[in-house]
Amino acid sequence: MNINQLLQAQRQFFATGQTKDIRFRLEQLKRLKQAITDSQGAIVKAVNLDLNRPEFEAYFEISTLAEINYAIKHLKSWIKPQRVRASIDQFPASAQIQPEPLGSILIIGPWNYPFQLMISPLVGAIAAGNCAVLKPSEIAVHTSQIVTDMIQKTFDSSYIAILEGGVETSQALLAEKFDHIFFTGGNKVGQIVMAAAAQHLTPVTLELGGKSPCIVESDIQLEYTAKRIAWGKFINAGQTCIAPDYLLVNAQIKQELIPRIQASIQSFYGENPEHSPDYCRIINSGHFERLTQLLHTGKILAGGQTNPETRYIAPTLIDQVAWDDPVMQEEIFGPILPILEYRDLGEAIAQINARPKPLALYFFSKDRQKQQRILQETSSGGVCLNDTVMQFGVTQLPFGGVGASGIGCYHGRASFDTFSHYKSVLKKAFWLDLSWRYAPYQGKVGLIKRAINRL
Repeated sequence: MNINQLLQAQRQFFATGQTKDIRFRLEQLKRLKQAITDSQGAIVKAVNLDLNRPEFEAYFEISTLAEINYAIKHLKSWIKPQRVRASIDQFPASAQIQPEPLGSILIIGPWNYPFQLMISPLVGAIAAGNCAVLKPSEIAVHTSQIVTDMIQKTFDSSYIAILEGGVETSQALLAEKFDHIFFTGGNKVGQIVMAAAAQHLTPVTLELGGKSPCIVESDIQLEYTAKRIAWGKFINAGQTCIAPDYLLVNAQIKQELIPRIQASIQSFYGENPEHSPDYCRIINSGHFERLTQLLHTGKILAGGQTNPETRYIAPTLIDQVAWDDPVMQEEIFGPILPILEYRDLGEAIAQINARPKPLALYFFSKDRQKQQRILQETSSGGVCLNDTVMQFGVTQLPFGGVGASGIGCYHGRASFDTFSHYKSVLKKAFWLDLSWRYAPYQGKVGLIKRAINRL
């Protein structure tokens, strides 16, 4: 079956109305949950083969189960029409907002969290009553095979289908007309996806990235701050879209903070992280070569060691970095943390605001006024105060970017909303029909003026 035939089959199945039945939706969510539960060992092994991910971090991929449980618990309330008040000029009438599924959804997944970021949006698509086509990343080849096997065993392709392949497969899919496209990846490919979607006026959700800043004020708990920064930066060898991309630290605290970050790295991964069972590897040689070029910037304070045979890059701290250095021009997406300093918080805010809006912003400070200032004076997809990355794990918080870091959001109720159309419905009664709106209009202008002024 080619792609066009597959989409025709999905459109025919969607037209039956079966996906709109709440019992059907709940059953499919439960089937997906069971499939993930049964495949946990295989998922963990595949992610380890692709990224050398330790078992503990590999289980982050399976946290999708929390998304499913949340959707199952709340779906009945999500699908209920919302009654709204009809204004007096509509009398007699009632009004409501009714969620309905969009149709067939294309979900294109990334390689860095190749299971979680493929399946999490699928949860929202199923909950909202849609059909879906999944395109996993060909770079994470082992996880792609596991996801494909799981989806094919769990769902009929006329409902949920999955297609493996490279750029040619993505291009062929993007040439088709979908009802929504959900893409997770980098900005450059995001532009290609958006351009292709525009040919069909297809709405998109783009989960991109950017240079997420980590600002550290002087009024902090040093040990916890250092551990949380080091953990958020170096899990998955820095290949996390919301990892702290660079450290922007108050000059007063810099000399105290850096040694503690170094100590945290050693505490996590030992004297030589290359031998640690808990440290990942770069996904492929292309990304490895790109990252090693960034090591020529500034002064390396810790790390810097590489091994091209195993695609190992040590957790690296780089000082004496300027804003126009190569390492500060694009999202790093690797285990390299540039360090810049500031003396006034307003200076730090100005530097951030002079650049594209990031997917995440991290701010460490006990001062509530400073926290509020960051929230009010900066723009980012999300903010985490006094920690890193953990905001992604809160199901009730919508996750997404703004500006160059993305369009739209998902997680929890936001996933249901993303894959739904909220249809406005006005219902009029026949037992009364006031004549104020009908011609002739002579003598009615004063009435309409008074009515408008009271609205």
